[in-house]
Amino acid sequence: MSILSIENLRKDYGKVQALKGVSFDVPKGTVFGILGPNGSGKTTMLGIITDILRPTSGSYRLFDEDPTEKHRNQIGTFLETPNFYHYLSGERNLRIAAAIKGRGAEDIPRVLEMVNLTQRKDSRFSTYSLGMKQRLAIASCLLGNPEVMILDEPTNGLDPVGIAEIRELIKRLHREGKTIIMASHLLDEVEKVCSHVAILKKGTLVATGDVNEILVSEDVVEVGAADVPALRAAIEKFDGPSQYKDNGNLVQLFFPVGTADLERINQYCFSQGVVLNNLSLKKKSLESKFMELTN
Repeated sequence: MSILSIENLRKDYGKVQALKGVSFDVPKGTVFGILGPNGSGKTTMLGIITDILRPTSGSYRLFDEDPTEKHRNQIGTFLETPNFYHYLSGERNLRIAAAIKGRGAEDIPRVLEMVNLTQRKDSRFSTYSLGMKQRLAIASCLLGNPEVMILDEPTNGLDPVGIAEIRELIKRLHREGKTIIMASHLLDEVEKVCSHVAILKKGTLVATGDVNEILVSEDVVEVGAADVPALRAAIEKFDGPSQYKDNGNLVQLFFPVGTADLERINQYCFSQGVVLNNLSLKKKSLESKFMELTN
């Protein structure tokens, strides 16, 4: 079952195309990251999904059906900076949110406990740290126990402690069976908490799928020899790397993570009459992979 199915979604603001025919599915039970630099169309897409914006063209489905108010009531949404009454307590703010959403106030103790704010429920919102404010906003989204959570940049502006708190909360919600759709420009956060990802660049979908397949780092082996043409000829016949590239007087070999065998490479080159004067292993970072996709 797909929680969300997007088909050829497009959004224009005059001559500016914020989304350019984007299509992908969000499977049930996943933590699905929508990843891209600022201005890539992430927030516009979430605005359309939550019925705040109208698409120029294209369509989407929720829970494998045409979207209705019933479907949206099953989704908790966090789309902007927390907006609560500063002079009221966390619990009082949640009571107001529950009344506005038509949720029962009896759910408030549960959601406060989920976001670890029970002990601060009577403190004024103005005394909360930014991380606590973010968690209270997520508590508000959890009222009514929705099946799906949509979070737009949930760690934006937080310090490392606040980021870690939100990260652990997302993981806990996922373990409890919720599907989470999270937009972020932070590669590290998506890699740490998401099971699936869609990567956007200037409104265009450049990759989508399992995080371990899309955002995979690689082992990069650099080899060099005095006889560079002979080295290149030998490497062309070598079985193992997914690809190779010339890098000046060196040749780079790319392997899936953990599969590069330097001893085997050295022995092979020697058997081909090529004596290596350089043999080194480097890691291709997730950041490099992300930059390749978005640049």
